[in-house]
Amino acid sequence: MRRSTSRVLRGLALLSTLALGATACGSSDDSSDTKAVSAGDIQSALKKGGSITVWAWEPTLKSVAADFEKKYPKVKINLVSERSGDKHYTALSNAISAGKGVPDVAQVEYFALGQYSLTKGLTDLAPYGAEKLASKFTPGPWNAVSEGDKVYGLPMDSGPMALFYNKKVFDKYKIAVPTTWDEYLDAARKLHKADPKAYIANDLGDAGFTTSMLWQAGSRPYKVDGTKVAINFDDAGAKKFETVWQKLIDEKLLAPVSGWTDDWYKGLGDGTIATLATGAWMPANFETGVPNAKGDWRAAAMPAWTKGDKASAENGGSSLALPALGKNKELSYAFVEYANAGDGVATRVSEGAFPATVAELQDTAFKNKEFPYFGGQKANEIFAESAANVADDWSYLPFQPYANSIFNDTVGKAYVSSTKLADGLKAWQEASVKYGEEQGFTIEK
Repeated sequence: MRRSTSRVLRGLALLSTLALGATACGSSDDSSDTKAVSAGDIQSALKKGGSITVWAWEPTLKSVAADFEKKYPKVKINLVSERSGDKHYTALSNAISAGKGVPDVAQVEYFALGQYSLTKGLTDLAPYGAEKLASKFTPGPWNAVSEGDKVYGLPMDSGPMALFYNKKVFDKYKIAVPTTWDEYLDAARKLHKADPKAYIANDLGDAGFTTSMLWQAGSRPYKVDGTKVAINFDDAGAKKFETVWQKLIDEKLLAPVSGWTDDWYKGLGDGTIATLATGAWMPANFETGVPNAKGDWRAAAMPAWTKGDKASAENGGSSLALPALGKNKELSYAFVEYANAGDGVATRVSEGAFPATVAELQDTAFKNKEFPYFGGQKANEIFAESAANVADDWSYLPFQPYANSIFNDTVGKAYVSSTKLADGLKAWQEASVKYGEEQGFTIEK
């Protein structure tokens, strides 16, 4: 697996109480950089050299760090990659709270950035010239790392969504690839009727998947302005998602299987799970996790909520950020820019990472890459178009990791009981509001 997708899709990062307390309102460090740092300052730092510590699980950074050290012999990159998910964020929050042991660079997923930026736990990279890089990145990832004139990280990868489908199964039962979610519902019915052991997809409730689907449907449940937050799952976009997904649940058209489990891999391999709507980072996981289905699967654009609409969404993705308490800021920024907007991007893409940069997504060689696993399909063409169609006005909560941690106790009940999806979303809203108020946020009605 080229990026830690299982961590993203297994309910996302769950922070411990201590870790959450470390980043709650009123417990932040006020250190931040406001003085402009010139390109000359950064070059001087590189010539002088030194060492920086990077906490990141992204495997391609190992090669990037080696290349960076070769280019700048006086710089040493200490890459700490054994932590991911809850352990990564718990360690980072605890280090910030203690004021010691803070890394110089940290990988932070887009959904978790707000938690650290709001409490001034991250360095604003705009004074280092990061704001000039906006045009290099696709809208979704850039929107995730920036707020007004501040930039809290540089996008490392992205997860524009696509619909992966088992062509062998679709052909067998003469099912057309759905272009709308209504057609998807019809396809689910036709498939399950033809083979009661087969399902259009698996879903037992997942916070990351749900927010991505709401994003694509045009729902904007979260509005964030500093410590002022609004939470509302009762908009038109949410209703679109609720309507289709409730029917899939009620008619038992979704496999009761959790993602990233042995049963899930088995279902993807034997055709009993026929589609997967997820991020463009998925191909490598198919190759390693479902090798027996090589040639059976294809990628397609996400079905539209309104026929003809091309709106997409992100699912997964992360940035490299500079914790405010980290050292060697010029060296750290130089490494982050090299990895995410410089020569390091090509290295990472060559090793399987999915880029967040416009140049790579528009590159002819990238688009024309044939995927043997997908029967020689040029899947990157679909992924690149999806990336270009991601709306850039989505917001996560500044306490999204906590909100995701209570998903199964609220929305998740709709998948395993008589609770309706709309009621589950309402419960999620109410629980998130309660937590936000307890943490000192102003919840706007």
